[in-house]
Amino acid sequence: QVQLVESGGGSVQAGGSLRLSCAASGYTYSSNSMAWFRQCPGKEREGVAIIYTGTVYTYVASSVKGRFTISQDNAKHTMYLQMNSLKPEDTAMYYCAAGGRGFLSGTYNFWGQGTQVTVSS
Repeated sequence: QVQLVESGGGSVQAGGSLRLSCAASGYTYSSNSMAWFRQCPGKEREGVAIIYTGTVYTYVASSVKGRFTISQDNAKHTMYLQMNSLKPEDTAMYYCAAGGRGFLSGTYNFWGQGTQVTVSS
């Protein structure tokens, strides 16, 4: 059974930093895609960053480029999202997902429960 467990969310002031973690179990970690999405109430889920596990290939959405970094620890089967220079518009529920294609959320079969990030001005 595949499980994705996010952690690291919280409340920060604008300009602050947070690091989100997504621990994967029961999942073929190597040679697959994992991604971070975020969603605000009443809005569509938005792709934030993608990493292809076991490779160095990553992609970060333009809205967070230069501020957010996606990385992984293969040995721990864990994906990270380092978020710096946070803005109030980054406030959302952040989800990790696995096994899909690009930022097409409908193609991802596995999702974590989400972790809330709140940025105050």
